[in-house]
Amino acid sequence: MYYLIKESLVPCSADEFSRSKAQYAAVLTLEEWRKQRESFDIAIDMEIGALQETKAVVNLDSLTGTFSIPDRTSISSTPHNFAFALNKKGIFLIDDTGYVAEMVQTISRTKKWKLPSLERFMYDLLEMTISQDLTLLEKTEHRLNLIEEGILHGSIKAYPEEMNEIRGDLLDLRIHYEQLIDLGQELEENENEFFEENNLRYFHMFTERVMRLQNIVTGQREYVMQLRDLLQSQLDVQQNHIMTILTVITSIFLPLTLIAGWYGMNFRYMPELEWKYSYPVVIAVCVVIVIACLLWFKRKKWM
Repeated sequence: MYYLIKESLVPCSADEFSRSKAQYAAVLTLEEWRKQRESFDIAIDMEIGALQETKAVVNLDSLTGTFSIPDRTSISSTPHNFAFALNKKGIFLIDDTGYVAEMVQTISRTKKWKLPSLERFMYDLLEMTISQDLTLLEKTEHRLNLIEEGILHGSIKAYPEEMNEIRGDLLDLRIHYEQLIDLGQELEENENEFFEENNLRYFHMFTERVMRLQNIVTGQREYVMQLRDLLQSQLDVQQNHIMTILTVITSIFLPLTLIAGWYGMNFRYMPELEWKYSYPVVIAVCVVIVIACLLWFKRKKWM
C-alpha cells in the first residue's frame, strides 16, 4: 500500500510512488520490505518478529525504529508490533498483522491537511495509537471508585482480583508511555535533519499529550496503593472489633472463673458449704459481676 502525502493521503501505484517527488508513506509486509528495500535507499534490515518495546534509532541515512502498542481492549494481551524506517522523502511502515494498514486507511479517509507534510502524517499516526486512552483511563478511574465504595460499605472484605488486574494494566501503560515519550523526544531532536524545523512542534505536542496521560496513570497507580491500604485498615478494624469482643467476654468470665475455682477447692472447713443460701447467693454475685462489667465497659466505650 503506497500513499502520497498531499492535502490528504492519496493512494497510488508502485510506479507512481517511485516517480513522484511528493513525500510518501508506504505500508509493507516484512517480506515485501526485504524484497524492495534496496530500491528505497534505506539499507537497513527491519526485523519485527520479537519486538518488545517502542523506540527509535538514528542511522547514517535513516531513522528506524519499532513500536509495541498494547491492545487497548486487553492491555495484558499480546501487543501490536510493527517497525518503521524513514528519511526526508517519506516513511515505510512494516507490519504483517494489518494493524498499521487499518490506521493508515483511516487517516486517508478522515484527514485533510492545510499544510501537508511527513511530520503531520506521523503526528496523526502517533495520535491514533493513544486516541482511546483518555476514555480508557476514565473507565479505570470509575472501576477504582466502585472498589473504594465497596470497601467503605463493607461489601468487599478481601483483596479483589480486579485490583491486581488494574495494577498490572497501569504498569504496562506507564512503561508504554515512557517509551513513547522517548520516541517523541528522539523525533523532536531531529539529528539527521529529516524534518522541517517548523514542523517539530507536532512531535512536541504529541510528547506533551503522552506526558499528561502518564501523569494520570501515575495518579491512578497511587490510588490503587491507597485502596490497598484502605482495605487493609478496614480488615484491621474488623479484626480489632473481634479481639475487643473476645477480650470483653474473657474479662467478664475471669472473676466468675475465680469464684468457680475458689469454691471448687472443697476444703473441709468452708462455712459456705453448709449454708443453705450459698448457691443462690453465688448466682446473684455472679450476675452482679457480669452486669457491673458490662456497665463499666460501656462507660469506657470498649463496647
